[in-house]
Amino acid sequence: MNATEPTLDWLTDPTVFAVNRVAAHADFDFYQNQEEAVHDKSSLKQSLNGVWRVSRVNGPALRPKEFYQPDFDCSGFDTVRVPGNLEMEGFGKPQYVNTQYPWDGKENLRPPYVSMTDNPVASYVKTFRVANGLKGKRTFISFQGVQTAMYVWLNGHFVGYSEDSFTPSEFEVTQYLKEGDNKLAVEVYKYSSASWIEDQDMWRLSGIFRDVFLYAVPDTHVMDLFAKPDLDATYTKGRLNLDLKLGGATDDVTLRFLLVSDDRQPVWQYELPAKERIQMMVKLKQVNLWSAEDPRLYRLVIEVARGEEQLEVVTTRVGFRKFEMKNHIMCLNNKRIVFKGINRHEFDYRRGHAVTKEQMEADVKFMKQHNINAVRTSHYPNNSYWYQLCDEYGLYVIDETNLESHGSWQKLGKCDPEWNVPGDKEEWAENVIDRANSMMQRDKNHPSILIWSCGNESYAGTDILGMTQYFHHYDDSRLVHYEGVFWNRKYEQISDMESRMYAKPAEIKEYLDGHPQKPYISCEYMHSMGNSTGGMKLYTDLEDQYAQYQGGFIWDFVDQAILRRNGQGEEVLAYGGDFDDRPTDYEFSGDGIVFADRTPSPKAAEVKQLYSNIKLTVNEQGFTVTNKNLFKDTQGLVFDVRVLHEGEEMWVNQYLLNVQPGTTGECAVDWPELYEGGEYVFEVSAHLNYYAQWAEIGHELAFAQMTVQKEQPAKVIFGDLEVINGDVNVGVRGENFSVLLSKAEGGISSYRYNGREMIARTPQTTFWRAMTDNDRGAGQGFGRGLWLQAGKFQKLIDTQVADADHAVTVTFTFQLPLADETLNTVQYRVTADGAVHVTATYHGAPGLPSIPAYGMDLKMHACYHNYRFYGLGPDENYVDRDNGVKLGIYSGTAQQNLAPYLVPQETGNHRGTRWLEVTDDQGIGLRITNEGTALESAVLPYSEYELENALHQEELGTPHFTWIRLLAAQMGVGGDDSWGAPVHDEFLLPADKEYVVKFSLKGVNH
Repeated sequence: MNATEPTLDWLTDPTVFAVNRVAAHADFDFYQNQEEAVHDKSSLKQSLNGVWRVSRVNGPALRPKEFYQPDFDCSGFDTVRVPGNLEMEGFGKPQYVNTQYPWDGKENLRPPYVSMTDNPVASYVKTFRVANGLKGKRTFISFQGVQTAMYVWLNGHFVGYSEDSFTPSEFEVTQYLKEGDNKLAVEVYKYSSASWIEDQDMWRLSGIFRDVFLYAVPDTHVMDLFAKPDLDATYTKGRLNLDLKLGGATDDVTLRFLLVSDDRQPVWQYELPAKERIQMMVKLKQVNLWSAEDPRLYRLVIEVARGEEQLEVVTTRVGFRKFEMKNHIMCLNNKRIVFKGINRHEFDYRRGHAVTKEQMEADVKFMKQHNINAVRTSHYPNNSYWYQLCDEYGLYVIDETNLESHGSWQKLGKCDPEWNVPGDKEEWAENVIDRANSMMQRDKNHPSILIWSCGNESYAGTDILGMTQYFHHYDDSRLVHYEGVFWNRKYEQISDMESRMYAKPAEIKEYLDGHPQKPYISCEYMHSMGNSTGGMKLYTDLEDQYAQYQGGFIWDFVDQAILRRNGQGEEVLAYGGDFDDRPTDYEFSGDGIVFADRTPSPKAAEVKQLYSNIKLTVNEQGFTVTNKNLFKDTQGLVFDVRVLHEGEEMWVNQYLLNVQPGTTGECAVDWPELYEGGEYVFEVSAHLNYYAQWAEIGHELAFAQMTVQKEQPAKVIFGDLEVINGDVNVGVRGENFSVLLSKAEGGISSYRYNGREMIARTPQTTFWRAMTDNDRGAGQGFGRGLWLQAGKFQKLIDTQVADADHAVTVTFTFQLPLADETLNTVQYRVTADGAVHVTATYHGAPGLPSIPAYGMDLKMHACYHNYRFYGLGPDENYVDRDNGVKLGIYSGTAQQNLAPYLVPQETGNHRGTRWLEVTDDQGIGLRITNEGTALESAVLPYSEYELENALHQEELGTPHFTWIRLLAAQMGVGGDDSWGAPVHDEFLLPADKEYVVKFSLKGVNH
């Protein structure tokens, strides 16, 4: 659509989304000449990033309507950084909502209408002078990303209007430019009809958040370029289908083509006369194939020349690969592919959607380091630089159209598409196809993109079907994805693969057992909100069970939290509602495997191990390597082998083993003799043996361990004990220690070692854990809340004291506050060596919900804040999330053991604990030794009840104590979803079973 005069009516008209906008085109690089291309500095581009003027008001009626006029004085406007989101720069409040629309309950609106009173408007102004390289040429302005709708003027002339926040909007401005100062004015509206189909689960922000630049084109210019690679039937020879569109005069103009390999060797050269449209297919001999494992890239250089005069040099990268459906299985270069993927919102806790290049590079490196091979751009096209990185580093991409309207059909979790958009509505059809086109035209030359996605959670209908048909018509080198057909099977043809969200393993198996026509992926799974990502192995195990199971994409990469300064002057992380934004969905944005500051969460270790293509096992003969890569052998790896005795390294060696992709190899190891008694750990780990672009030499990819027990003689205890049987306490004294066992408190009330008190209060048995986000979502407070009161309000009903040689035993019996008589006993046995042996037993009872956790909570003063343990670490781990941790000796502080989830919750657990030391800075404290089945332990600066009650980390305050949890068992954390999915049965603690935790505690002085 073209127009010379703007109107606000466009804001609520879904048929108007691009006025005077130039056609979308590929994001290739272009330069004035070869020298500029070599140095990657184009004189044909001029950045307008930097400091702009801005006036922000709450509604259209309040805006300075004439601000775009050349003589309008904008000196009173504020200044703002571009690119950047206004709310992150101090203009207005961020708002977080998931499915509901931001105005829900405030105004009674239906598509395509938006509020005209509560609709923030930002009037941006930038004054600039045209760079010399652009003068005298056709010139365009490019906005790479603006939320949500914008009107543009230059020197008082209306330039154009555009929607679609996440793809470029470009306009020709040649006729409006002048010598000297030019005034660019941009009016940005937070809401328009587009907001109904940009309802992504994210912070709702606004403003010019991606680059703005001018670019000029020479007299003859490559307007668009599609370099579509293909392979022959042998998957060794390349074909390059070229489609060029030229603008300007083509008389006496020549095009010179050069294709260069990644080792800078020319592999194809060609020259032909220019014309308006050039289409040709180039056949090449053996080519290096592109894959995420080995991302081999060629460089295509096109020189536009008139005689010896260079008019323009265009460059783009080419990756030769073939992605196709073969026998109902997705294949890359003739191999079945498995997506070990993740969803990634473009978000930074300081800058919002204005993510820097440096941050993108760090994200790609993190993904590669954690064996992630695929990313879904949820739920909109990302910054162009992201795709360059995916091409270069090697990540498979599902490129997703900027379309999501789940608020129009998901109502409190129920499917109600009564007024769903876009649906079958004719007025939205061209709009959504334009979004698909804008994405595809910009991104079509990126080999990393294997799949186009029609968007996310927008139900189904003829409009989205039209998007699929458009993708297929224009690009036969990729498949098309859309999950929404799961909700309406009438539109099955929209998606080339079966894609579901948060399907349980059993549901996936049921689908695949039916030998379906389409392969399966989970476009979202493992909802990693808070302490989550449990049970992931149940999904990754499907890779080897079903050929048509082709992986999934974890939800999601980074916690969407915002750094702010609270009323107390503290710099803290905020989630929905913390800016008094309403409506809101609170902490539901905290779903990342990395925290908002990009530090890894404990969940990342599990992802890394389970996603690794190198699978290791270790045995008494050596180790085996299964190479699940499709194309890459293990020649670039070294295998470190070591033996630990009681957690301490006693022997180490290195081995080389080249295992071809898709095969298994074995390596014999001459293990050392095991002379001493105790526990031995045999370990093998795979490491890079070369410097990679994404990791240093020695980076670990995967590991495996095996334990071997050798009998050792039982410890004999000598010494005398003094026992004092008081009316209220049983006192025990020995060398350098004393103990008080309180009949009133029902346990040990004092343990003094070398004259220092170690215990702050009598330990209590616990049946509870601070609820995780998944627990709350599944209603654990309602279903299992009785276990909270069972631990907190149990009643002491009996005390028994027994003396024996070199020991005294006191047994306490408690009745739990449950309907039937349910008992819990704690036995303390004090021996002459200064150890207190503790056995806590829950005897089991029928008819009760499963138990969150069972064990004991021990309270020490805060000075005892250092820990060292022999168990599974270094990251916290749980019964359904312990694949990414190793058995070894680890140390830290109570504060370091607290994972800073947005909402405080259960954290810091370590399974397989053999022993644990908690000491002060002088090394004085307690050593706790497991005496039964290995403990689950945690050392934290807060109790489970303090964690339970807090809604933000800063609410926890200054720690006054150190809390030690010593558990027989704890239920898994789950992760199928965070709004009702229970932890899988095999990771629960049935209440009718007996649970016993046995350990000793003893003073220690290092």
